Amino acid sequence: MRRGLPAVLLALVVSVVGVPTAVQAAPTAKPDLAPTPPMGWNSWNTFACNISEGLIRETADAMVSSGMAAAGYEYVNIDDCWMAPQRDSGGRLQADPARFPSGIKAIADYVHAKGLKLGIYSSAGSHTCQGLPASLGHETVDAQSWASWGVDLLKYDNCGEQNGIPATTRYKTMADALQATGRPILYSICEWGANQPWLWAANAGGHMWRTTGDIANNWSSVMSLLDQQVGLEQYSGPNAWNDPDMLEVGNSGLTYAESRAHMSLWSIMNSPLIAGNDLRSMPASTRDLLTDPDVVAVNQDWAGRQGAKLRDDGEVEVWSKKLSDGSAAVVLLNRSSTSATIGTTASALGLPAASAYTVKELWSNAVRASTGNVRAQVGAHDAAMFRVTPGAAADVAPMVVPEAVPVKPYVSSAAGRADVQTKLYNDGPSAVTAAQLSLAVPATWTATPEGSTQVGTVGAGQTGSVTWHLTTNQSALGPVALTTSASWTWNGTSLTATGVGRFTVADPPAIGRTTLSDLPWAFAENGWGPVERNTSVGEQAAGDGKPLTVAGTVYPKGLGTHSPSRVGYFLDAQCTQLTAKAGIDDEVGDKGDVRFEVWGDGTRLAQADATGAGGAATLTANVTGVQVVELRVESKDSPDFDHADWLAPEIACVGTPPPAGKSRLADRPWVSMTNSWGPMERNRSVGDQAAGDGLPLTVAGTVYGSGLGGHANSSVTYHLGKKCTTLTTGVGIDDEVGDRGQVHFEIWGDSTRLAQADAVGTAGVTQLTANLTGVTTLELRMDTAGSPDYDHADWLTPEVTCT
Repeated sequence: MRRGLPAVLLALVVSVVGVPTAVQAAPTAKPDLAPTPPMGWNSWNTFACNISEGLIRETADAMVSSGMAAAGYEYVNIDDCWMAPQRDSGGRLQADPARFPSGIKAIADYVHAKGLKLGIYSSAGSHTCQGLPASLGHETVDAQSWASWGVDLLKYDNCGEQNGIPATTRYKTMADALQATGRPILYSICEWGANQPWLWAANAGGHMWRTTGDIANNWSSVMSLLDQQVGLEQYSGPNAWNDPDMLEVGNSGLTYAESRAHMSLWSIMNSPLIAGNDLRSMPASTRDLLTDPDVVAVNQDWAGRQGAKLRDDGEVEVWSKKLSDGSAAVVLLNRSSTSATIGTTASALGLPAASAYTVKELWSNAVRASTGNVRAQVGAHDAAMFRVTPGAAADVAPMVVPEAVPVKPYVSSAAGRADVQTKLYNDGPSAVTAAQLSLAVPATWTATPEGSTQVGTVGAGQTGSVTWHLTTNQSALGPVALTTSASWTWNGTSLTATGVGRFTVADPPAIGRTTLSDLPWAFAENGWGPVERNTSVGEQAAGDGKPLTVAGTVYPKGLGTHSPSRVGYFLDAQCTQLTAKAGIDDEVGDKGDVRFEVWGDGTRLAQADATGAGGAATLTANVTGVQVVELRVESKDSPDFDHADWLAPEIACVGTPPPAGKSRLADRPWVSMTNSWGPMERNRSVGDQAAGDGLPLTVAGTVYGSGLGGHANSSVTYHLGKKCTTLTTGVGIDDEVGDRGQVHFEIWGDSTRLAQADAVGTAGVTQLTANLTGVTTLELRMDTAGSPDYDHADWLTPEVTCT
């Protein structure tokens, strides 16, 4: 399915009659056209229906002049929209007379003269995805036409009416028709993975088969398609390839780093490398990504299964592939929005034990020696790609990686300080000497090393480090970038490298209940445009959404996202509960299928599924002790319509427990407060109803400098977090009401009454002591014991002792 097409052209009827493990008819003897993954270009990703014979000729020219043909790219594939709206009088497909006035054979002849091959498109239904004539029921005549024109590849899609015929039958029928022509035509089955083609497509005559829906020009789509390849490596091999769809490398929706990661991953997975950019105008940087000889060699090497995911640590992954010369290729993938140091080992890659290994970074061509660790600092939405070979020459420099590592990834602005370690990892088989580390920080911060910055000798497999103390008077919220520069000497040669890191200044929510969409987030990633506050995600532009609406109900507050999505908030272990509703926004109708998840410090705390056909789900998560809470949305199938809303997400926070020692409660923030006559006052009587209108706390003529002035009935709670042992306080009726008033004081800990006393206006002060051992929440209550008119009552010098 192609996002954004008119609904009338999206009649994609898939007939699923169970998932066969094999085609029932005898396997087609297919020609050996794909001993290594096919390489070429396809018109759809950049041009869609805006194609012409001029474009195809110019693309063939560019494929040769750019060096892509020399790198192995050979197929020039025309996708949908090449055919005329009607078949000719003989029932044959014909080229669109405006787009291809010379006909397809003339184009094929031109492409062949360049030493290239021509690919064509049709669909195993009544019409193509763009509503043009397709091949169901016309397999024989269409295959004969393509063969007579000199076509070398058929991409066979799955759009149109299919008359209840199973996919396995429809696709094998075309394979037989292609085989019967006698012309070797590479057969690309494109039924979007709907019927698990990896189980049957090879026997049906396919040389490659789509395992996914269509790729889109954005990072989330690339990652979604990647995720769908896990476990399919066992079905891939010479002449039979899993196809996660064409490349978006170099297109505007991907950054350079994202394109590099995309190319790295498709190469290690043995995916067909079918470029989807405009070859005529691509910059040298894109050409170099598509034609890097070492990366292409990994794709074109066959030594068993396709590359597979070796490790998944959430936002960082390791993918590997054994190669025919006994080496292994590895991709270190960073899916997150910040740099990460990622590593693996030669043993994990399945390589034999050796005293040293040669590690070649394929994009930079740097060659280093390692005792087995393969480590790199990988930027956001990027990947590093290596070839690791047992054995290393003595003159190969050791693999050394510097990094800046904050002791805490998040700090509050009130702290105004942070600690950072700069590290130098020596993964090589020999020592480096004269090592030194420096740290560069933003101008508003000052970095002071703890001791010398001279690390000296760092032995093989060892790490050198320097600790730095950072301070600032301007701790603005947001990320703080760190850069460490390292220098060292090896074998008489001076070498240098840099590494990065960062921490984030982020304040926790205020005490009480707060709607998350009113708070600054610590980080946010979204699959389609930015995360939106209090509106749906809409399209890709910021602020283009609508009021959050799920199942007809409008929610004024929330977050509009699109899977896959992550939104994180720094809690600093000061909160207790997160509540939210979640659902698919009505703007996508009954489409969309996602899983909402609440994560705390890397642990999933709550989850709920939602579809466009249902209403909002409710999530509640205990976030006690959590430093960073994360709201995630994951797609359960294609992410095309996953406009997912977090509705009225609220966080309840209690602050931090008192510090060790004695603390006066009048100086501490309370979690909640109720008072029957104006607000409770700090260090003064309640006075009248206006805030701050009271007098110094005075009972029986004695003035108290610290305390709480209230009016029964009242309650004030504090978060102790089981850190305190004792509360002492005086209680009494304030002199401002004379000899009137009658109040009952109570001290409660976690819903258990710990102490109580009565007071009247004619009496003095009563002292109370309460044991707070193991208490999380302290509550001070005042209840009226008579008429409440004059119950101006004071908590006098209330203090907690904490550990």
